[in-house]
Amino acid sequence: MAYPETMGGDGPTVETIKKIVQDEFFSGIEITSINNSEDQKEVIQILQSGGMTVGFGAQPILLRNKGNLNSFDETERRRAIELVKGGIDQAYELNASKIGFLSGAKPDTNQDVALQLLTDSIKELCIYAKSKGDLILSLETFDDETDKKCLIGSNTLAVEVAKEVRKVDPTFGLMLDLSHLPMQRETSFNALTIARDYINHAHIGNCYIKDISDPAYGDQHPRFGYPGSEVDVPELAEYLRVLLEIGYIGEGNKNIVAFEVKPVGKESSDIVIAQSKRTLVDAWSLLHSTKGRLVNIS
Repeated sequence: MAYPETMGGDGPTVETIKKIVQDEFFSGIEITSINNSEDQKEVIQILQSGGMTVGFGAQPILLRNKGNLNSFDETERRRAIELVKGGIDQAYELNASKIGFLSGAKPDTNQDVALQLLTDSIKELCIYAKSKGDLILSLETFDDETDKKCLIGSNTLAVEVAKEVRKVDPTFGLMLDLSHLPMQRETSFNALTIARDYINHAHIGNCYIKDISDPAYGDQHPRFGYPGSEVDVPELAEYLRVLLEIGYIGEGNKNIVAFEVKPVGKESSDIVIAQSKRTLVDAWSLLHSTKGRLVNIS
């Protein structure tokens, strides 16, 4: 996301991954497909020698190919399942510990049927992943009416799916993204409290939803504090406060909190990453200076 020119699996994947691995601020990295086999081999070596925790994102694969894990068309649903299985294979090749993906589009009717189809798809994916190793699967919740218009959607619905999938795979969980919460019409407190027993991955980022003509509109993950946007230091501090409260982060806890930020227009990727780091430091300082007394905005 920070280097959008690489999201399709081409471009300067090796060079950009090196930048993150060489930055001691980070202990983990999320990557997606790498189409060039020689580049992939080099990336594997870089990640191993850097001691990085690796996550694999299948979201770009599904979005790029219009894959829908809850499609009413069985052929289309099977195609989406195979797309994610391919992502699982790549995740194992890259020694990733976790893979993230998203639901398909929210249908106009028969949403209960779509939920069951999604659940069935995820169960199959969990069984497939566990047949090859210990890769952890994580369903990311998105907006259901602003941009991606996904079935999941509401974090309450996500928990319903997770409860059912955990009957097959107890390690399965949910990925919550701060940048999606304004589009989901949920606060950090509500969303994270609802998902507290199922969250296994957290993203921090921003969104802009005031003007559809703005290049940052929707699920574009602009830098923190982008003019007119939803998330800056106070909102990030509140999200961190709730993550602490539910025990997702804290002393001795190594759960992942990952930036998901993207340059807008001609912005520099490296500068946006640096600005994100400063925002996190400021939010952490604010959290501790207020001794956890940040007020949830409902």
